[in-house]
Amino acid sequence: MIRTISDFEHSWSQEIESTQKVFKHLTNDSLTKVIHPDVRTLGRLAWHIVTTIPEMTGRMGLTIAGPKEHDPIPATAKEILKGYSDAAISLLEEVKKNWTDATLEVTDDMYGEKWKRGFSLQGFINHEIHHRGEMIVLMRICGLAVPGIYGPTRDEWAKFGMQPPVV
Repeated sequence: MIRTISDFEHSWSQEIESTQKVFKHLTNDSLTKVIHPDVRTLGRLAWHIVTTIPEMTGRMGLTIAGPKEHDPIPATAKEILKGYSDAAISLLEEVKKNWTDATLEVTDDMYGEKWKRGFSLQGFINHEIHHRGEMIVLMRICGLAVPGIYGPTRDEWAKFGMQPPVV
C-alpha cells in the first residue's frame, strides 16, 4: 500500500525502470505480430500501459505530460518507449510537486467506486506489473530476449555462472 509520497516515489521509480527495460527489448516487427486473435499484440499492450498513465491518474486529478488516453499506437518501439518515459516521469513529478502524504487519503471516483489515492496509486502500479507480465510471455513466444525484472530470466542465469532452471 502506498502510505506516503516517499513510498510511491520508491515503488514507482523501480517500476519505471523495469517497464523501460522490457520496452527496450521490443522490436518494430514484434509490435504487430498476432499470437492469437483474442490476445492483444505487444504494441497494443505496451501502448495500453502508456495510455493508462494519463487515463487512470486523471481520475485522481493529475494532468500528465506525454501521450493521451486515445492517442493511436505509434509505429515504432522507440516511440512507445519515449511516450512511456515522458508520461511515467511526468506522473512522478506531478505527485511530488502537487501532493502531500495527506493527499493520499483523499477519495476519488475510480470506475464507479470510491478509492483513496494511496490505494489508487498501488492499483495503478499493480496494473502495470500485470500487463508487463503479459508482455513478457508474448515476447518469449515472439522469440525476443526477455530481461530479468525481479530476478534473472532463464536466459540470464549463465551470466551469473549458474545452470538455467529445467524447463
